Amino acid sequence: MVAPGRADLHMHTTASDGWPTPEELVEHAARRAKLDVIAVTDHDTIDGALRAREHASKRARFHVIVGEEVSSRDGHIVALFLERKVRPGMSAAATLDAIHDQGGLAIAVHPFWRTQRQVRNGNPVHGVGWLAAELAFDGIEVENATPGFYLFNQLARRLNLGLGAAELGGSDAHIVDAVGRAFTEFPGKTPLELRKAIETGQTRAGRRRYKAVGLVRYAAWGLNHQRYVVAV
Repeated sequence: MVAPGRADLHMHTTASDGWPTPEELVEHAARRAKLDVIAVTDHDTIDGALRAREHASKRARFHVIVGEEVSSRDGHIVALFLERKVRPGMSAAATLDAIHDQGGLAIAVHPFWRTQRQVRNGNPVHGVGWLAAELAFDGIEVENATPGFYLFNQLARRLNLGLGAAELGGSDAHIVDAVGRAFTEFPGKTPLELRKAIETGQTRAGRRRYKAVGLVRYAAWGLNHQRYVVAV
């Protein structure tokens, strides 16, 4: 039996609207979060992910996947295993095509989170909703560690009971306290083994409770940050 590994597949750095630098994120994830693999998924850029991967290359047995949280016209989509940036502002269907065309995986993150906010180009700042069931997503994020997302997570889990897609957990971390609070377990320890587990539906999503100080820091981030916006 292959020993299980643990990944956090949704997190942000100073390259978009996160507080930790890519290097700080890697150090925290490797030393304190009990993770084998992370995906850095800044909004509409892979710059932070590339920096994080370079920093992680100096460590043994810790891996960074290059990802991006793409602002499609229909909501946010996380792309994993990227070679180049995916352009924001396309439809969800076109975004999936662009991800798959370069060999990436497309994940419906927080699909039922809704907000009235929009970025400067008019794209919504929320999930793709029922398109998660209509399009060829490779996995569904059923655990997102953002405080207050319990109902959204439950709706995503119920949706995926009917879909049978790979269930994934990602912290959506914007502060280091959040890293690993939601996670994906899979057979193995490497990105290649993780990818195989996603493609064959052998993943399990879970979560850990925040410490009180982490919730305070998350509230501070929410009060003070300005969402990263890309002009398209």
